[in-house]
Amino acid sequence: MTLAHQFQYMRPGSLEEAVTLLAGNPGAAVLAGGTDLVPNMREGIQAPAAVIDIKEINEFETIAFDGEKLTVGALTTFSDLIDSDVINRHFPVIAEAAGSAASMAIRNRATLAGNICSAVPCMDSGPLLSVYDAEMTAVGPDGKRTIPAHQWFKGNRLTDLKHGEILTAISIPLPAETHAGCYVKLGRYNGEDLAQASVLVLCLPGNRYRVAFGSVAPVPIRAKRIEALLNGNPLNDDLVDSAKELVPEEIKPITDIRASKEYRMHMSQVMLGRALTAAAQRLAGRGPEYGTWLI
Repeated sequence: MTLAHQFQYMRPGSLEEAVTLLAGNPGAAVLAGGTDLVPNMREGIQAPAAVIDIKEINEFETIAFDGEKLTVGALTTFSDLIDSDVINRHFPVIAEAAGSAASMAIRNRATLAGNICSAVPCMDSGPLLSVYDAEMTAVGPDGKRTIPAHQWFKGNRLTDLKHGEILTAISIPLPAETHAGCYVKLGRYNGEDLAQASVLVLCLPGNRYRVAFGSVAPVPIRAKRIEALLNGNPLNDDLVDSAKELVPEEIKPITDIRASKEYRMHMSQVMLGRALTAAAQRLAGRGPEYGTWLI
């Protein structure tokens, strides 16, 4: 299917030029990997008057780690995350979540930044950035600002980005102590499919947990009630069951073409139990290898 409408194509060579073009072209769309934008244009979901291609901006091709914070540039693809030695050493659950996204061909083009700018509920990166308390850096006509993950997502396909702003980087702080995680994603089959539901758990020393759900509400859900129940208590079957009982208080699934709300609710409870157990085992130096399919 071809693109059905005309638009201006622009390819800036610097961030400053990109911001100027975006601010001067109301209704323009930013192109990084294009795995969301181009299909949306083909299907008539989006019809931007201009497309601003940022792939020539070298400063966006960044994965940097200073010992305390990981910085992921706007052009970093999911395959880049999977292949990064720094990420696999210090943030292995990021690679696990990235490896579950779509197909290899899509992962080679799709960017982490583009994924959260699209802000569809079934995105794989939302729960990930939520549990890590990530921060997004946006640059626009009024300068630079930092947006925490809990403020970034405003609704289905809605973010906190203002007119003329470009997401330039994502910052992910490394927890002070050794940590482990687990990402579990429910799809209709093991392959290129959107999440029917997902959960990401981080486990830290002292029986502390961070939990976030995806694809079960308009935005990623940080499960504060579940965290409060878990934190400070040794993980056992009874505690896991109690945590699962709180899931209906945390999430708001819907029925659509991919799953019913009842199925999403039930499977979110199942996935939470498996993710908690796997994350705790990984922190203890055992358990399933990262990338193991747990559902």
